[in-house]
Amino acid sequence: MRRQFLLAGGAGVLALATPQVSRAQTARWRMQSAWAPRETFHEFALDYARKVDAMTGGRLKLDIAAGGSVVPPFQMSDAVHSGILDGGCGLAEFRHNKHKASALFGAPPSFGWDSQGFLAWFYYGGGEALYAELLGILRLNLVGVLCFPTPTQPLGWFRKEITGAADLRGLRFRASGLAAEALGALGATITVLPGGDVVAAMGRGVLDATEASSPATDLALGFPDAAKHYLTSSHHRQVGALEIVFNRTKFDALVPELKMILRQTAFSASSDQLWSSQARISKDLDEIGKRGVKIAKSSEDLLEAQLIAWDQVIAEHSKEPFFAKVIASQKAWVRRTVPAVQLITLDSAALRAAYRHFSG
Repeated sequence: MRRQFLLAGGAGVLALATPQVSRAQTARWRMQSAWAPRETFHEFALDYARKVDAMTGGRLKLDIAAGGSVVPPFQMSDAVHSGILDGGCGLAEFRHNKHKASALFGAPPSFGWDSQGFLAWFYYGGGEALYAELLGILRLNLVGVLCFPTPTQPLGWFRKEITGAADLRGLRFRASGLAAEALGALGATITVLPGGDVVAAMGRGVLDATEASSPATDLALGFPDAAKHYLTSSHHRQVGALEIVFNRTKFDALVPELKMILRQTAFSASSDQLWSSQARISKDLDEIGKRGVKIAKSSEDLLEAQLIAWDQVIAEHSKEPFFAKVIASQKAWVRRTVPAVQLITLDSAALRAAYRHFSG
């Protein structure tokens, strides 16, 4: 009876009962990640695309090519801006050559927060508005989200043992962004090089060390074959997140629910990334050890030296007003939130005690 009533009610009533406007919109977007097919961050980008396809019922498909397939990773933002690409998955810090503050939205200084706290600042502490302001300063026709919070990245892979800050002096070190400047302040000679070229460079003896990414990615790139000293714990990339950007004109043409799906799917995929990473990290570290690699943690001397190096980098770039504005916002967020987090959570020593108590 209800079906007959709707049909008899005319086209207007039928349209009201089962709206079809948004379902009529379909799109296929060309995107690129910043990473090679075998790298885990590229896997995250592909997973994001699969989730968008499923959540939109196929109305929006994202075809994601590997890094360098269309343009070099550091040119992705310009390619999305101009419409060569519809979107990209990379790091905001890839635009640090346009404005140093871009790095603060990819791998900011180690202020005593973690990557979840960094994203909390972005979405609830004013960071997203500053991000949009920076895109406006750069006159880029982009809209984006930060996602995929990264664990503290290891300091890196070394051809010789590193016991303290002094051992970094003179090392030919592959690194990027503000983190590279902090390592440079410790005396390392910085080289910018794609991850896929590191093993060959170390094999030729033209590179002494490289910053790490994650155990899974480092294994995929073959780093254990090039260096036998793997140093964990570091302030150079203690927090970080990836970035997904879209051409603003294309994004603005979408109906509201598709825009929301693109945003919320990034958050959903981020959770999957965190959980899957925890599931595999112990296996990956075990495999690294089996390759004859010595795994160690950075010394207190080295960690303290890194913080002092960050002071120098921040002071230098804070001469530029917008950079200083973002740093002030991040520090204000940390002062507001970290004391409460530290008050209600167990510190590392207490967690180690609990582990020793139950691990037997």
